[in-house]
Amino acid sequence: MKKTSLFTLIILLMIFGFFTLRFRSSLMEEGNPIPILSSIIKLELTNSTYQQFSKNNNQNSYVSKNNKNSRFDLVKQFMEEKNYDFIEQKGSGFVFEKEGKIVTIETRLYSKYYFLWDVPKEVFK
Repeated sequence: MKKTSLFTLIILLMIFGFFTLRFRSSLMEEGNPIPILSSIIKLELTNSTYQQFSKNNNQNSYVSKNNKNSRFDLVKQFMEEKNYDFIEQKGSGFVFEKEGKIVTIETRLYSKYYFLWDVPKEVFK
C-alpha cells in the first residue's frame, strides 16, 4: 500500500515538473494560468484542434497547438464555418468580413507549443 502511494506521488510530481518546465516562460503571462493549462490538457487528451479557455462579454478565447506552418489555417477555417471571408493579415491579427461587417481575430504565442486567439462576441450573433 505504501509503495503504491509513493509511486503515485512520484508520478504526479513528475507530471507537475514536466508542465512547469514546459511552460515556465509563459506560465503567468496571461494572468491565472489554470484555465489555459486545463484547456491544454484537454487539447492533448482529445482530437480537438482548439479548446476554449475564457469567455467574457467582449470575446471568447481559445488555445491551439502551434503547428508552425499551418497554425493560422485553423483560425481561418473557424471563421469560414461562421461564414466570414478572410481579407488580410495585419501583424498578429486576422481581418475577416461578413455582410460588410469587419472583425479582427487577435493571435499570440503562449509558448513554443501553443498559441492563443480571441474571437469577438459579434461573430457568434
